[in-house]
Amino acid sequence: MFVWDALHDLTLVILMVCAVVSIGVGIASEGWPNGMYDGVGIVICILLVVMVTAITDYKQALQFKVLDKEKKNVIVQVTREGSRQKVSIFDLVVGDVVHLSIGDLVPADGILISGHSLSVDESSLSGESEPVDINKKRPFLLSGSKIQDGSGKMLVTAVGMRTEWGTLMVHLSEVDHDETPLQVKLNGVATIIGKIGLAFAVVTFLVLLARFLLVKAEHHEITKWSSSDALKLLNFFSISVTIIVVAVPEGLPLAVTLSLAFAMKKLMHDRALVRHLSACETMGSVCCICTDKTGTLTTNHMVVNKIWICEETKSIQTNSNKDLLMSSFSENVHGILLQSIFQNTGSEVTKGKDGRDNILGTPTEIAILEFGLILGGEFKTHHNESEIVKVEPFNSEKKKMSVLVSLPNNGGFRAFCKGASEIILKMCDKMLTADGKAVPLSEKQRQKITDVINGFACEALRTLCLAFKDMENTSGANSMPDNNYTLIAVVGIKDPIRPEVKEAVKTCLDAGITVRMVTGDNINTAKAIARECGILTDYGMVIEGADFRCKSPQELEEIIPNLQVMARSSPSDKHKLVTQLRSVFKEVVAVTGDGTNDAPALAEADIGLAMGIAGTEVAKESADVIVMDDNFKTIVNVARWGRSVYINIQKFVQFQLTVNVAALMINFISACISGGEPLTTVQLLWVNLIMDTLGALALATEPPHDGLMKRPPIGRNVNIITKTMWRNIIGQSIYQISVLVILQLDGKHLLKLSDSDDTKILNTFIFNTFVLCQVFNEINSRDMEKINVFKGIFSSWIFLAVMFSTVTFQIVIVEFLGTYANTVPLRWELWMASVLIGAASLVISVILKCIPVGTNKDDNTAKHHDGYEPLPSGPDMA
Repeated sequence: MFVWDALHDLTLVILMVCAVVSIGVGIASEGWPNGMYDGVGIVICILLVVMVTAITDYKQALQFKVLDKEKKNVIVQVTREGSRQKVSIFDLVVGDVVHLSIGDLVPADGILISGHSLSVDESSLSGESEPVDINKKRPFLLSGSKIQDGSGKMLVTAVGMRTEWGTLMVHLSEVDHDETPLQVKLNGVATIIGKIGLAFAVVTFLVLLARFLLVKAEHHEITKWSSSDALKLLNFFSISVTIIVVAVPEGLPLAVTLSLAFAMKKLMHDRALVRHLSACETMGSVCCICTDKTGTLTTNHMVVNKIWICEETKSIQTNSNKDLLMSSFSENVHGILLQSIFQNTGSEVTKGKDGRDNILGTPTEIAILEFGLILGGEFKTHHNESEIVKVEPFNSEKKKMSVLVSLPNNGGFRAFCKGASEIILKMCDKMLTADGKAVPLSEKQRQKITDVINGFACEALRTLCLAFKDMENTSGANSMPDNNYTLIAVVGIKDPIRPEVKEAVKTCLDAGITVRMVTGDNINTAKAIARECGILTDYGMVIEGADFRCKSPQELEEIIPNLQVMARSSPSDKHKLVTQLRSVFKEVVAVTGDGTNDAPALAEADIGLAMGIAGTEVAKESADVIVMDDNFKTIVNVARWGRSVYINIQKFVQFQLTVNVAALMINFISACISGGEPLTTVQLLWVNLIMDTLGALALATEPPHDGLMKRPPIGRNVNIITKTMWRNIIGQSIYQISVLVILQLDGKHLLKLSDSDDTKILNTFIFNTFVLCQVFNEINSRDMEKINVFKGIFSSWIFLAVMFSTVTFQIVIVEFLGTYANTVPLRWELWMASVLIGAASLVISVILKCIPVGTNKDDNTAKHHDGYEPLPSGPDMA
């Protein structure tokens, strides 16, 4: 299929027609087999171009297929064979019991077994935007719908193509074939160059035809035509068509696709799944990263480190003894604490096949349940001792989770609540004493508890409050109270900073990328973590979400440039910040998110980065990149590869335009001056293969180097061809054209050629020199600014393989395929001369790089803050 697609290229079709006619006319004029060599040579070159193009496209398609399968791979929690476990959506079978919570995509069709306040968004199926409540009267869940609220368990009744949404899923999962912005930009460049090439081709054909007719007129043979004359005219037309083939830079879009595909594959190894092809190149222009804290900057392995209960603060160790922890408290306090832990949870403790306890749930829930197990609690015992009447799952807006249970022996109802410390503390008017009694909470005690919360937060601990309320009136069974709770405990949860984060943040600052931490944590916790990561500097600003959302547009314009941390933020605050950065400050913004409510911010950002471990399916669906390990270092790596893609494309554009200009001009000048052409159709096709497919493969797959993250971001709407590139292209082209024209005009004398076939030797030498100039030019294009172009060359085996293949093929073509390529074997001294001229082009490039071309800031770097340059990193950042 890919071979067939490649054969449909219009210029190649024209060349095939030329080849067939050339074979026919050649055999008629020169006999068999001599007359067919030119035509067969063209056919072989066409087949070579087609095969290389088809193989490249096929490999790329296979790679996208693997990436697409990974993109669709969703991990779901199921109960199977009596135990709860995680399985891939591809392994889901009828009869599995799937656990669903807020933000999940329903992975199959099924029936609700049990659940609380479950509502789903079926707009993708029905087109109705109103959420649908799922209960005993309406228990059916359809694949592809999204859980908007509540939680539940579903029995799978149909999977895959058997589901209602099966056919629609197949359509949605097709690979995204939309062109990226860079491809669109380069297609424009390719069109302009193609038109210039067409003009040169027409003029070259007219010049060759005019000279041919003038020669015939001089010899009074204008009325005498033979098959050899027809062959010459066909050769003129073939050369003109080949000039178009060489001029049209098919390699530009190919180079972008190759570079993006290569980056996507490498990022997949580095635990970043790129869902949209354009995300790679956009990440290279990112000026600002708005990052979450939990799991991204921290390890996401949470443990309860401290607890304040009954006016005592206790430190918790993994080997803590429950008797030592609870010795000063009554059995009643112990029981209420365990009830609040094990009944007010969306997670579950299961027994693994090895007999050990496994906790499935969010990291915060896991930390609290692990603490409950340390206290000697049993999940099933406490979870089943009371009937759960109503559940309000954790919501990022309310920042709390509540559960209403009926107490045994008609003891009424009890509501448990846990969540953000300040919010829960405001809901409490009593506190639990050591003997298990609830006493009124005085203002002095409330201030002490606030100091405890702040103290925990300043130690970089995430704080949660646990509270309960007894309700004797059964009429309140279906309502969740919002006040008059009794405070049980304040829990301090430790989530250590990832060891590599500080260095990654510094890398971002060095690269002119501002890092802003947007978190739901307490402001003191946020400050402590941000300072430890290197995000918060002495001049940075910290604000709470509640304050941020009250600011006027004018105040926001003053605040945002220095804003480094936003604490206690809601998803709407994050969305507002991203909108301001993009619309007012014209920044290219990357945003990380994991919750369902983060979806608007992820969609609004230039690059949405969803967390692969903690992220909900709705968040992942809205994102451009899924960070599989939830690690900030991976996000920085995506930025590195984004910059690498852009720089690699620039390298290839520089290389290809140099070859284009040189090839066009040498054939045009030769046609005008001598009426001949030093580069034949077959030779030009080989050059086209070198500079398009092989050149793209060599330069577009260069790995990123550390220097990429020491320059400002690439601007969003900058010119792809910078002043530096123009200097290199024009200087190198002038050198190559000058050398080749001198050889064309006086080569026989300079090279002291006196053989009978000296014209053929000269043309072969010109062809060989031209190709070797491109080989050295390709090496030179590895770095557009630095003199040492050999640095890191051995780390790119693809580049080395392409260089070796090009030189090897060139030797074979010159020495052994002369019949088809119209070449003759060259003496060793002529080979050395070609190598020296080619190497001299590298020296010329080094000299060119010493010529200043002015600053490139307006060319290829991003503006920050409405025209200001990027913020300096370190303590001077302001």
